[in-house]
Amino acid sequence: MSCSPRAASVKTDGSPVEKRNIETSPCYLLTVRVIGAKNIRRADTFSHTDCYLTLWLPTASSTHFQTKAVENSKDPVWNETFHFVVQSKVKNILELSIHDEDNISKDDHLFTVFFDIAGLPLNEKVLMHFKCNPKDHEELEVEFLLCNSSIAVEAVITNGVLLSRQVCCLEYEVQGEKAKKSKQKLCFMVKGSHEGYQECNLDSEFSISPACHSAFHYVKYKQPTLDVKLPKTDLDYAFGSCVYNREEGTLKAQINSLPTKKQLLLAENHEFALYVKTEDCQNVLDVRLGYDLCSQEQDFLCKRKKIVAGALKKVLGLERDLQDHEIPVVAIMTTGGSTRSLTALYGSLQGLKKLNFIDCTAYLTGFSGTTWTMTNLYKDAYWSQKDLDAQINETKRHVTKCKAYGFSIERLKYYNRQLRQRKQDGHKTSCIDLWGLLTEYLLNDGEDNHKLSDQQQAVNDGQNPLPIYIAINVKEKYSTMDFKEWVEFTPYEVGVLKYGAYVRAEDFGSEFFMGHLMKKLPETRICYLQGMWSSIFSVNLLYIWNLSHSSEDFWHKWTQDQIIDIDEEPHLPTRPSEQKTYLQTPASPLSRAFRDVLTGRLSVAQYHNFLRGLQLDNSYLKQSSFHRWKDTVLDSSSPNQLTQTEEYLSLEDTGFFISTSSAPLLRPERKVDIILHLNYSAGSQAQFLEQSCKYYAEQGIPFPKATLSEEDKKSLKECYLFDDAENPEAPILLFFPQVNDTFRYYKAPGVKRSESEMKDGRVDISSNSSPYSTYSLTFAAKEYDELVKLSEYNILNNQHLILQGLLSAVERKKMYKK
Repeated sequence: MSCSPRAASVKTDGSPVEKRNIETSPCYLLTVRVIGAKNIRRADTFSHTDCYLTLWLPTASSTHFQTKAVENSKDPVWNETFHFVVQSKVKNILELSIHDEDNISKDDHLFTVFFDIAGLPLNEKVLMHFKCNPKDHEELEVEFLLCNSSIAVEAVITNGVLLSRQVCCLEYEVQGEKAKKSKQKLCFMVKGSHEGYQECNLDSEFSISPACHSAFHYVKYKQPTLDVKLPKTDLDYAFGSCVYNREEGTLKAQINSLPTKKQLLLAENHEFALYVKTEDCQNVLDVRLGYDLCSQEQDFLCKRKKIVAGALKKVLGLERDLQDHEIPVVAIMTTGGSTRSLTALYGSLQGLKKLNFIDCTAYLTGFSGTTWTMTNLYKDAYWSQKDLDAQINETKRHVTKCKAYGFSIERLKYYNRQLRQRKQDGHKTSCIDLWGLLTEYLLNDGEDNHKLSDQQQAVNDGQNPLPIYIAINVKEKYSTMDFKEWVEFTPYEVGVLKYGAYVRAEDFGSEFFMGHLMKKLPETRICYLQGMWSSIFSVNLLYIWNLSHSSEDFWHKWTQDQIIDIDEEPHLPTRPSEQKTYLQTPASPLSRAFRDVLTGRLSVAQYHNFLRGLQLDNSYLKQSSFHRWKDTVLDSSSPNQLTQTEEYLSLEDTGFFISTSSAPLLRPERKVDIILHLNYSAGSQAQFLEQSCKYYAEQGIPFPKATLSEEDKKSLKECYLFDDAENPEAPILLFFPQVNDTFRYYKAPGVKRSESEMKDGRVDISSNSSPYSTYSLTFAAKEYDELVKLSEYNILNNQHLILQGLLSAVERKKMYKK
């Protein structure tokens, strides 16, 4: 029996995925005795609360446990005991929530205590008093006992931040007689499994055995339970350890109590027989857990370095070949701006091509409109080795064409067919996919079957810079200032930077559980990714507010839950990986409604979450790689709500946070030495650069102090060189704002315009009446040509600064021997 739909785990090159980071770690038995509470706050003004408490430890159980409700008492006493099997290597945060029972309306949630069990001593009872509101002497009394479990050790795989636990497969088989035809069905559920819920109809012809055969994949040591809803007939037989409820027609089995590796008759009657079989799955992951570069990118860099070394020797006029440690890693970083950035990037690359600088670069990053340019370029496996005129002219034809046909009846029918097919393939669809299909029409004559993994052909020999596309993962009911996670896309992998988790580009969008590929879906066509990278439908009111204000503090006071760290007695000895105990008080119903309005997005692109089921390592907050990108309100206080618990990734244009694609270049593993920052954003050309500098400074990520004077902001030059000598770890930055400066007077570097040519230099890229609005999808032919020429000129006219930056990067490499 294969425990995973994928028979073998292989790399892109066909070789097996290596087993790595495997550890053995003990499981413990946690006993929680909920004793009582004192001076509980009122939920209403007419009576004391009817309190009950819920326990939620998602890393150990998929069930919310609940005490009885104590009526009309501010000092409820429960004295109820609950048991959990916990993995010691996992960050186990127990949530203790107090609720007020209400028979008429929804129960009121008063508060939740988040308690990290890592601080508990082993084999010693601890009576804890959580001071929920010291002013009113409100407290919660709970007794804990953490002791050795009958489960000695569990094999886990970790990168220090995310952890994969042992997964098992429960196969079930329903057999029956052909003569018996029933309109009834069996309903199966394993909470916390990948599949969750399944049904088996009993109205089929039972001529072929098995009549119904399927499986559940679950975490072995997470107290898994099989619940079966039976037809309204008695069972003649049920396995000894099963609990059969005749009145409710349910059968419950503790899965770990079943014998393994052999088929077992679980239950039967005169209509059907239910057989089950459990088996361990292979401990080889299809998600790569690690912050290092994948082997394919490392191979690419080895090949690319040879090309870069030769190009640098030529453009810098060096007398000798560069040694391996002297070769700087050069990257081109672009920003978005719809058709404006699509067009302008062609001009910039044309200029870099004419100066032989593209061969000096290792990476090309983009989001929003520049991803349209990049995906067009990488259809040609050798685009950077050729003249770009053909590409520029072909794109011009599409930019200048009438867009009305994109909304024709025939085209709308095509969109409908494509979306139906995408849904049938197992993907979740939204209006962002429709936007992706529209971009397909904007950039192509017909259907574009190009996929991200196809671009491997353009980099496998190191012949072009490696393209990196970027998006952010967001969360419902949170603004991007409060929650966002950088997600990068390369032809080899897709990954979330903060967690150090990556999947093959071919597998992105497929269904995963605990690091295992469960269901392979067809790879997403590039047009749908373009729609997500350049989404215009993910805007919310808080984003609009931030366009004119520098802070969300006012809105936070109205919308956020209150989360504070609280005292507890006794004060346990602090452990290295232990987190503080937090108290969360929900916002009022009015504030929650206000928050929904402010943070609600029209749509986000949702893809199956390849982190689903993975758990946080107990020491995740101590890992420098995680801390580098730790910037959400949930990272420390609410780890149970982070991305590994979500069914889908919710992805949107990074411009809804900062208009930059630089984050992947600042991964220390890439060792980028110099960045050519090509800015195509609308509005202030300095704003997003300043925001980036501030953000990276707050994160402790080396980045140059790119500060422009007030005089420069009023009259920007074509290029600025920022080299932070005090911080050698920070890359050198060449900033190219999108301006029309000397181009007004020069048609080429050093070649002045004649009187009759002066009109050609009047390219309006900044006024309110500019034809290059972010929302303009169509340019006139002249407008397209002028923007391409301007962007090319700004590169050519600053050759000296690019050479200066490259030479400084080489000298740095020689000095520090990176």
